[in-house]
Amino acid sequence: MNKLVGYINRGLATFTVSLSTFLVFCVIWQVISRYVIGKPSTITDELARYLFMWVALVGAAYTTGQKRHLAIDLLTMKLTGKRKLINEIFIQTAIAIFAFIVLIYGGTNLALKTLATGQVTPALGWEMGYIYFCLPLSGALIIFYSFVFGFEKVKQLISGETQVAADPQ
Repeated sequence: MNKLVGYINRGLATFTVSLSTFLVFCVIWQVISRYVIGKPSTITDELARYLFMWVALVGAAYTTGQKRHLAIDLLTMKLTGKRKLINEIFIQTAIAIFAFIVLIYGGTNLALKTLATGQVTPALGWEMGYIYFCLPLSGALIIFYSFVFGFEKVKQLISGETQVAADPQ
């Protein structure tokens, strides 16, 4: 399982960095075309907006996989032993439920309804539903990571290993 997580981490890192690099080039061209040439590029303006959506959501999934996402862990830091493991399992379950309801269920519905209505982007002419598929994709990745991390904690709890090891990252 750790090999699979490693492959997914490397793939997401490469994908996110590539999209971010392309996003920076779009914004640089937008600035040059607007202030130097005097003719703003509507295509790069729109493309940068959609690239930002993908970078933010796929990057959030990557950050979850790195265990570097925003967390309020005041309670978790005070707990020890089995209570800490149970709390961490509960947190991973809550993350997975949220990702399923909001990102997968809601995001898929949004993407499919948008595809059904035939809404296209003004400058690029792309179907908006495909752009919105970043929601269920990031949701699936977050659920995958939550399952992996939750499963590790359940194994620790079952084995009686109550000492929570520090993350090797």
